[in-house]
Amino acid sequence: MIRALIIEDETAAARNLRAILEKVAPQIGVVGMTESVVESVEWLREHGEPDLLFVDIHLADGDSFRIFREVEISAPVIFTTAYDEYALEAFKLNSIDYLLKPINEAGVRRALDKLKRLSEYDLCRTNERVREVSRRRAETFLVYVRDRIIPLHRDRIAFIHTSDERVTACDFDGRNYPMDKTLEMFQTLLPEEAFFRANRQFIVARRAVREIGVWPGGRLTVQLGVDTPEKIVVSKARVPEFKQWLVQDGGEIS
Repeated sequence: MIRALIIEDETAAARNLRAILEKVAPQIGVVGMTESVVESVEWLREHGEPDLLFVDIHLADGDSFRIFREVEISAPVIFTTAYDEYALEAFKLNSIDYLLKPINEAGVRRALDKLKRLSEYDLCRTNERVREVSRRRAETFLVYVRDRIIPLHRDRIAFIHTSDERVTACDFDGRNYPMDKTLEMFQTLLPEEAFFRANRQFIVARRAVREIGVWPGGRLTVQLGVDTPEKIVVSKARVPEFKQWLVQDGGEIS
């Protein structure tokens, strides 16, 4: 029996895939169904990796590539997504296969047939590409806007702001992008030498800082090279850390 894990945050889609597998590949047994990055990491750490994974790219708590940064996975992975092949062209350059939603029997059969034809060497290469993509995902974030996927490299981010439970990234041209991660998640994904959590509302890029102002009570205000929706204030307790971060590696305010 081939043990499979389905990672999918849409219950109906997960059940549909499980039913198709029972019909077209009875040798595959679904041993688990998880709905989020956090739940999937916990499942894999507790149960170990299965023989095969079906992974939805976009989960409720972020993109599934985060899973591969948390857990070492060597089993073959078949990704699923609702977005068309054109939007995923960048990923296809890495020879990673996808099942496009709505998933049907023919698509599952084709993916499984291809896996059968892959040699052990091919599987190792495919898994290495998955790991490469997952590492690059810490550098590039996908912005989902209606029926489009926009890649946003971290070097283009001037600041990230949260308000009313909405998180927005702003680039150096002043364009805003709706993000699907919390500021806490961005803190773990962005390099500390380049980005600083100024307060509860803002993460700022060091390259974006243009001017520092002194406020009463030992606080600082931060002026960026792009407009911000509200004033950025660094608390007195964080001022020493902020100053050290700002000039590290010989950096200076440009």
